[in-house]
Amino acid sequence: MSARPVLSNAVRKLTHDVEVMDERGRISTISIPAEQPLTIYVDKRELVTLMTLGGAPEALTLGYLRNQRFIRNIEDILSVQVDWDVDAAAVVTRNGIDNIEERTSKRTVTTGGGEGTVFGGLMDEVDSISLPSDARLKQSTLYKVIDTIRTHRSVYKRAGSVHGCALFSAAGELIQFVEDVGRHNAVDTIAGKMWFDGVGGEDKIFYTTGRLTSEMVMKGAQMGIPFLLSRSGATQMGHMVAERLNMSLIARCSGKHFLLLSGVDRIIFDDVAALETAP
Repeated sequence: MSARPVLSNAVRKLTHDVEVMDERGRISTISIPAEQPLTIYVDKRELVTLMTLGGAPEALTLGYLRNQRFIRNIEDILSVQVDWDVDAAAVVTRNGIDNIEERTSKRTVTTGGGEGTVFGGLMDEVDSISLPSDARLKQSTLYKVIDTIRTHRSVYKRAGSVHGCALFSAAGELIQFVEDVGRHNAVDTIAGKMWFDGVGGEDKIFYTTGRLTSEMVMKGAQMGIPFLLSRSGATQMGHMVAERLNMSLIARCSGKHFLLLSGVDRIIFDDVAALETAP
């Protein structure tokens, strides 16, 4: 494996306990997500402030830089050091970011939770991305992914108010699960972990609890992942981008129900009758 940046390990507690009163005047204690600001500095230049749970801030920073296409090669990042005393992530690069003034001047605020933002043209690189043409997903594997998410322990089940993203193998085995206050943070964190570990997406499945917007589809494509699943719906532009990439976009995933919006040729449908009678 080639050189990787030096990372801090500044994980924060993901939930915060608060006292509440219900409609009958009863006092109890509940957990809520512990949202924190994280300002990213690249070579001492302030770039952006993200609101995050802080579960993996270094990976979030790496994934943000990757998915915004600021830095192409992870070898060009020397270190990412997070300091929660000042709510900041300090990134040191080898050669800086080319044309940073120009590249940050065009800013698109996306439809996602957590103030998703894209710098530069959203569609600039769609046609340069090529997903593996031979990638296939069995219907039974899709159901395995949905069931794994349903039973997985999560902050959402304890405290609500967060989005989750997960990376699965082609066989439907859970590889990574990340939650954050916005789905863009969650997908960026997984992208950062994949980038740092040198993991490719060509044989992976990606799941998100949030909507399948254009930015979510683009981020999945930049990770090289041909299958994007959600328990929620999809937007028109997300669908358009997925069709151009021949990505399998699968929405409304719940139980044995799903809606396949694009990439139909990638899905291997099992015998429906056998699935319905299976234990």
